[in-house]
Order: sequence, then C-alpha cells, then structure tokens
Amino acid sequence: MAVELSTAGIVVKYAMESTAGTRPTTGYTAIPGVKSIPDMNPEPAQLDVTPLEETVQHRYIPGLKDPGGAIGLTCNYYSDFVTAWEAMMTAYEALTDGKGMWIEFAIPGMNSFYFRAVPSELGFGGAEVDSVLETTAYLTPNSAPAWAAAST
Repeated sequence: MAVELSTAGIVVKYAMESTAGTRPTTGYTAIPGVKSIPDMNPEPAQLDVTPLEETVQHRYIPGLKDPGGAIGLTCNYYSDFVTAWEAMMTAYEALTDGKGMWIEFAIPGMNSFYFRAVPSELGFGGAEVDSVLETTAYLTPNSAPAWAAAST
C-alpha cells in the first residue's frame, strides 16, 4: 500500500559545482524561509508528424519541454533568508571555468529533485496591512531536471 507524503519538511538547498557540468552530491546549503515552490513539470511541445496521406487523425511526437523561464519561490522576507540568499549570490558570482549552481528540493521519504540554475538578485515583494512580509526569489533553470538520491 502506498504511503502518501506531506510537503512538511521539504528543504530547498543549493551547491556550487567543483567540476563544470557535474552535479555535486555533497555540500548543499539550505535556503531558509521558502514557503512555496512552483510546479516544475512542463508539458512537452507536440510536434505534428501527420503525413498528407492521413485521412482520419493527426499523429504527434513529443518535442522539447519548456519550463517557462525563471521560477519563483515564495519566501518569508527576514534577515536569515536575505543573508542566505546573498551568500548564495556571492558564491554564484565567484564561479569560474564554466562551473554552475545546482538546486535541490530535498523531500523527506523520497529522492531529491535537482536542476542547474542561475539565481537572480532579490527585489522587494511588496507589503500590505496585517500580513507577513514576503518576496519572490527567482531561479532560472538551465538544465533538465532530474530525480536522484538526496545529498549528504
């Protein structure tokens, strides 16, 4: 019998490559205060391969998937989050020799979800009366996502 999982305990982490193009398996750092992660399950484009002699129905093959550009993480805007995001930006900006940054969505009881990404500087997410100060922190995926064992 399947055991349903909760979103409780999911942690968003990052790590910098020590070898260009190779996903790190250790050394990930948690980003505190992440409240929501958007859907990252893009539908593949449908390429029409219907020949002219077809008389009944179109035929398709899957094309490229488009994650739609930057993804936005909704985050509590407080000092620990800002400090962590700025440290991540500093580490990313110091990368050389084609090295990149990987993001891990560590899900308790499952493998982790990984993708290479480019982070964006924080802006201000706005404010309203009697609410939590939040912001949207953006990551632009630049690799195909993959499921793999959780980092150590």
